[in-house]
Amino acid sequence: MSEPLGAVLIISAWNYPFLLSMDPLVAAIAAGNAMVLKPSELAPASSSLLAKLLPKYLDCCSIKVVEGGLFLKLVHYWSKSGTKYFIQEAVGIWEYVGLGGNGRVGRIVMAAAAKYLTPVVLELGGKSPVVVDSDIDIQVATRRIIVGKWGCNNGQACISPDYIITTKDCAEKLVDSLKKELEAFYGKNPLESKDLSRIVNSDHYARLTNLLDEDKVSGKIVYGGERNEANLRIAPTILLGVPQNSLIMKEEIFGPLLPILTVSKIEDSFDIINSGTKPLAAYLFTKNKKLKQQFLMSVSAGGVVINDTALHLTVHSLPFGGVGESGMGSYHGKFSFDAFTHKKAVVYRSFVGDASVRYPPYTRGKLRLMRALITGNVWTILRALLGWS
Repeated sequence: MSEPLGAVLIISAWNYPFLLSMDPLVAAIAAGNAMVLKPSELAPASSSLLAKLLPKYLDCCSIKVVEGGLFLKLVHYWSKSGTKYFIQEAVGIWEYVGLGGNGRVGRIVMAAAAKYLTPVVLELGGKSPVVVDSDIDIQVATRRIIVGKWGCNNGQACISPDYIITTKDCAEKLVDSLKKELEAFYGKNPLESKDLSRIVNSDHYARLTNLLDEDKVSGKIVYGGERNEANLRIAPTILLGVPQNSLIMKEEIFGPLLPILTVSKIEDSFDIINSGTKPLAAYLFTKNKKLKQQFLMSVSAGGVVINDTALHLTVHSLPFGGVGESGMGSYHGKFSFDAFTHKKAVVYRSFVGDASVRYPPYTRGKLRLMRALITGNVWTILRALLGWS
């Protein structure tokens, strides 16, 4: 039977503050838990709204929303180091911790949880690759890549395509199609488009511009690159032929920059993907059935989508989660309920049918019968019951 875990803590991310807060909240409450929700301090307006609205509609005895420094007061701690300090010092009071965030915070949670053997579910991220074969409808593929990359919060999504791998003979055609469709979606001046999100804050803006300005990649821009620091806007940017040892290929981009790597054979993409950590998502565009199977067998990822991007997030009959450094555990739909419950094994018995063979003294006849039951041989069981040697 399923039983509630008890008091659970949910630490949600800033990039989809309502979805990433309400999805686990609903599951935790449906499973019978009490919970504390800690929205990200990087989205203070959303956090404030959640803290204001949830008590109006939900039972405050079982649900608490806490923000910033108030979170530390809840457990009688105070520190300017915020969430990190709280996790390190007070995670032991929870029966379960769920985190949506990056690997750095994930490691802090894991280290703190290990001290108390507190179970966790971590939905982190990583460099989600897109492998593009040559035998595809290039327009459909590029439109689906664009909506998964720039349409999902301007690349600020955990399952956003991080980089593309394609063959050398397909790269130019792919870049041309991406340029055409990006202009159709966001206009000739994408910095003025109302359909593109801003970068969340100045720190993330600086991080992204540093990736873009590195000497190894600054000359590889084939589209975009425009930016407006005052408005925290960076245009969709495509880079072709970036070195694998560049910064942009070493860390999760989490923004509107899209590097494209080229290989001689599309199967060579597997080695590039597997040379890094396991991603939260992996995408393949192809009509080749054999390549699809090879991709599924060769690439380990939290989830895989063939001929589209990001769609698996919306399918609630599928578990959503990472593997390796992209996370552990899964949720969504029934899997969310399972994540917030303990599956307690229960055996019911009556008072009839008690077998003396279970009890001492263990005679040779009882041992023969037990041996026969363990081996499962019907003839041996009959011989033991009849007392035949």
